[in-house]
Formats: sequence, C-alpha cells, structure tokens
Amino acid sequence: MAKLQDASSQGDAGSQSGKTNVLLIGGGGREHALARALAASPSLGTLYATHMSNPGIAQLAQACDEPTEVRESYRLVQWCEKRGIGLVVVGPEDPLAEGIADKLAAPERLVFGPTRDGARLEGDKAWAKQLMRAAAIPTAESRTFTDPDSALSYVRSREQAPVVKAAGLAKGKGVVVAKDTEEASKAIVSFMIDRIHGDAGRAVVIEEKLEGPEVSVLALVDGRNIMVLPPCRDHKRLGDGDKGPNTGGMGAFCPTADLDDRMLQRIEREILVPTVDALTREEIAYRGVLYAGIMLTHAGPKVLEFNVRFGDPECQPLMARFRGDLVRLLKLTAQGHLDRADFSWDPRHACCVVLASGGYPEKPKTGAPITGLAAAEKLEGVVIDHAGTKRQNDGTIVTAGGRVLGVTGLGETLEEARAKAYEACRLIRFDGMQMRSDIGVVREPAPRVFRGTR
Repeated sequence: MAKLQDASSQGDAGSQSGKTNVLLIGGGGREHALARALAASPSLGTLYATHMSNPGIAQLAQACDEPTEVRESYRLVQWCEKRGIGLVVVGPEDPLAEGIADKLAAPERLVFGPTRDGARLEGDKAWAKQLMRAAAIPTAESRTFTDPDSALSYVRSREQAPVVKAAGLAKGKGVVVAKDTEEASKAIVSFMIDRIHGDAGRAVVIEEKLEGPEVSVLALVDGRNIMVLPPCRDHKRLGDGDKGPNTGGMGAFCPTADLDDRMLQRIEREILVPTVDALTREEIAYRGVLYAGIMLTHAGPKVLEFNVRFGDPECQPLMARFRGDLVRLLKLTAQGHLDRADFSWDPRHACCVVLASGGYPEKPKTGAPITGLAAAEKLEGVVIDHAGTKRQNDGTIVTAGGRVLGVTGLGETLEEARAKAYEACRLIRFDGMQMRSDIGVVREPAPRVFRGTR
C-alpha cells in the first residue's frame, strides 16, 4: 500500500465495533454487486437503497424514496438523519460530479466517494488532461477544443486518425476511436453540434491513438493511503473481436495476466501516487475509488481515462471475489484509515458477461420478459447481477435498460470461469438479447519489453 502525506479524516461516524446503517445510491449492475457484498458485511445494521426498481437490490435492501438530485439534497440529508445513516455509498459518477458527497457528508455520517472537485477527474476530461500534464503522468498526447470548426480543422490536418472524446460525462459512450478522418469528423459534429450527449459535448478532447492491451487498475484512496485492487480487463466494444461501437462495457474479468507485480508497482509509482499527490496540491482530499483505464504500450503504461467510482462491469467480478467486511472497508476509506483494513480475495478467477437489450447502445428495446434466471442462479459458482431489469406486478422480470444483466462465473482458471458464465448465459433468454462470445479471451499479449522508463 502506498502512503502519501497526512490528510485530515472525516468524523468517526458510528462505532467501528457496532452496526452501521448504510445508504446505497445507484441502481445498476455495479450497485447490485455492491449491495450483495454490503448485505453480507458483519458490521451492517440496515441497508437502504435509492433504486428499488432493480429487482436484485430490492431483495437485499429497504427503500429510500427521497430524490438523489443535488438540488433537493436537503431532503436526503433529513432522511439520513432520521434513519441514523452512518455511511453513504455512491455508485454512479453523475451524482458524484454534481456534488452529492459534499452535501451528505457530516460528522456523524461518512460518504464513500470523492467530493465534487475530486470527481472532476472523470467529469471534466480537459481538466484531467491538464492535471496529468502538470504532474508528468504518462498519457496520450491531446488537444482540447471548445469550437467545432477548430476541432474539425485540426483533425483534417492530422496524418493519423485520432480518438475523439466528449469532455463531459456521457455514460461511457462519449469516446470514438476513429478509423479515419471522416469518422473523427462525424464524431465531432455529433458531440459538439448535434449534442447527442448534451452538455458533455461542449468541449472535446482529441488525442493520439495508442496501441496495446487495455487494463483497468482500481484503487481505494483515503487521502493518504492507496490500496491497489486486483487488476481487471474489460471489453468496451459491442461485438466480438472488439468490433462495433463503444458501450458502457460488455464484460470484464479479474484478475488479468497482463499485469505482473512489477508492472502493477510501476503503475502505482508512475500513475496512481502522482495523481493523488496532484489532487492534494489542488487542495482536494480524495477519498473513494480511483479507477485508471490504462493502455500498456511499448513505451510504458499510459492513462486513457480516469473514473472516480467502481467500473461497471469491473465491479461485478471484483465483488464476486471479495471476502471481508465491505462496510468496514468503505468506512475506513472515508475516514482516512485504510492502513487498518483487513480483507482478502477469493483465489478463483471471475469472468462477467453482460447481456444487453436489442438495439443497444443506440436505442435499447425494453419490456421483454426474461426467462431462465432461476435455473442460471442455481449453477454452482455463478453470480447474477441485475442492471436494466424491473419486476412487473405479476412477478415477471422484464428488460428495462440497455445492459440488462451481468453474469459472473467463478473458476480455478479463467477458462473455467468463462465456461461457467457462458453456461449460465445459455439458460437465460429474452427477445433481442445481445452478448459477446469472447469475454475473457485474450488475443493481444501485453508487451514484455518497455522503453522509456523513468
């Protein structure tokens, strides 16, 4: 565990030896995975959740019906006070970027998740690029544009097609890895003029296209300590062989063989520690998850993006392997005491396959009945997380979003974990169901020789 300069901790919300009432904000597959681990925590009092429309979460938590919009946060604060909430766990990026952690934190109540300023690391890619440049953190060369004509002129002047990113939050769909100048230009028009992602496209970041395998390195940060979690690898493209449009994620597996201990230590030394140090210089005491999307290039590891929360679907295989008291771990993170944490990981591999609706990611079709869930859940070593589903009055589970379910298999090897996940997937049916058949298949080995080390 890396240790940084000292940072003041939040108040001691609740007793470490007692039970803690927890509020979980968010309603996707990531939050169902978190809810399951929170519900299994010995130090949990009562688990409440804001998104009870998720059938998986509804089985584990009691309802919080208050709105989660920051402009009405006073209502949520009052609700937390009445229920004696000692810990708030924020799953998605949007409420963090809006400042929900700032509003809910109190001496008697901890919040797991960064403040609004800290969440800029994900919510403002242009700002994040500036931070990385100032701290000499390795990342792709880039330029930021607020004028579409200037962005188009720049793209047309380049010899190689770039990557075009909406600078704001776009639910994982604001990145186009262009194959040519025409595709890059269309992305600029879509983001900046057509505003397909709203205000997220007010500015774009245009950066060089990096080559190499992509890995997800997640760490818990308490303001002074960094605890790196087992690295994951996700599959963002819709189709097999990494073809098709970008999505929020079609699957992930953990751990990944792309990173040995030496490379993981290098990423911690060259990327994670300098990032938290840079945030501290900005007077941001970062507490929560720091997620670095990294490309392993022949010049060394380089940052593709930062996220300020657990990845979705990376969280699902991580939580399937987590063994310990998650409530206590997240409280220690929020308090600045990660050095007191005690937990372990299931030694097995975990592979999560996402089942998506027809029409995803452009226009997901909803309302399709889902069959086979009960049979799939009975398989040994299989965990199913609900994402875009809902329960109708007659008890039928139907599709209610783009990414519908996350099906995770656990096995002694990655191949065994894959086999269990896909065995369960074959039992589940709904109209238009999409899934990749190659989640966990590693086609591109990590570079073994790196140049330009520091």
